Amino acid sequence: IANMENTTTSGTVHRERRVSNSTSSRQRIDSLKKNRPPFPWFGMDIGGTLVKLVYFEPKDITAEEEQEEVESLKSIRHYLTSHTAYGKTGIRDVHLELPDLMLWGRKGSLHFIRFPTQELPAFLQMGREKHFSSLHTTLCATGGGAYKFEADFRTMADLQLLKLDELDCLIKGVLYIDSVVSSGPSECYYYENPTDTEHCQQKAYNLENPYPLLLVNIGSGVSILAVYSKDDYKRVTGTSLGGGTFLGLCCLLTGCSTFEEALEMAARGESARVDKLVRDIYGGDYERFGLPGWAVASSFGNMMCKEKRDSVSKEDLARSTLITITNNIGSITRMCALNENIERVVFVGNFLRVNTLSMKLLAYALDYWSKGQLKALFLRHEGYFCAVGALLELLNSS
Repeated sequence: IANMENTTTSGTVHRERRVSNSTSSRQRIDSLKKNRPPFPWFGMDIGGTLVKLVYFEPKDITAEEEQEEVESLKSIRHYLTSHTAYGKTGIRDVHLELPDLMLWGRKGSLHFIRFPTQELPAFLQMGREKHFSSLHTTLCATGGGAYKFEADFRTMADLQLLKLDELDCLIKGVLYIDSVVSSGPSECYYYENPTDTEHCQQKAYNLENPYPLLLVNIGSGVSILAVYSKDDYKRVTGTSLGGGTFLGLCCLLTGCSTFEEALEMAARGESARVDKLVRDIYGGDYERFGLPGWAVASSFGNMMCKEKRDSVSKEDLARSTLITITNNIGSITRMCALNENIERVVFVGNFLRVNTLSMKLLAYALDYWSKGQLKALFLRHEGYFCAVGALLELLNSS
């Protein structure tokens, strides 16, 4: 239609739009008769650092459906599924794709896409160019950005958002994904011997009867939920020191610019050069209270000394930053678990993406300080659960 506006009369353009809208309306009526929303099916989580997008690609489209399908819908499906990268910063996490999934009577694949929140204007421009608003679909979105950027969706892309509570969506997404993953690697897992390089291994964990559980969502900041059933949960507490803190401090201290770069630096660093340990103060263990000499007594405590500041590397600073944030999350989590009398702890969120170092630290810390009472569990789809929960609300919205 956009191309025709430049080359044909306005009357022709209006006729084309009437045909397009008529077809789209017919598809919507057909969908409603079958008690399911019209395509495309999306769920969005607009966080402080990343936008997470889940997209259901139908694989059982009939010849009649394909013939009636409007070009904008075909264009969107082809663009999303034929690329693994979008521009310089958009990524489709192919390894997380769920094929052969049945959703609302349709068979297809669930795709997982992410891009920095600062690139949202480019996403909205793409939606405008591909005439997303002409499909008359509901875009279900959660996260703080669903509120912050609502006006931008309306003015830049002519899209209306259905805004959803992110913690509701988080729990729905976790329970749904765990229930539908039946082949391949288990969705839920833990680390056995997390600090032993030779013997550390991932082990599958059955989350079939998950309640009660402590759900720790580590994004830009951290929220900790006590979940007693799918409908009974509360936000216990949180902390502002999360993934955004780690990346922000690393950018300041090391000059890096991406999360991946910060993690690569941390993997090569030695935090003991930056942190003051118990043995630095006591000359060994603090035996009376069971504090081992290797425990961190003061994060960045050695940096008050100019001589030690001059001797540390950027890698050391990145490593100490990662351990500082991770230890803080682990400490708060342990206290919450004790207060709520919950032994099963599940960590999710994009801070854990490609971050096995933090996962192993959390696994070891919870096991060590709880004397084996607490088990740290992790989920493969880490930061996408809020977006999945938003997608599941699409049926209700229709």
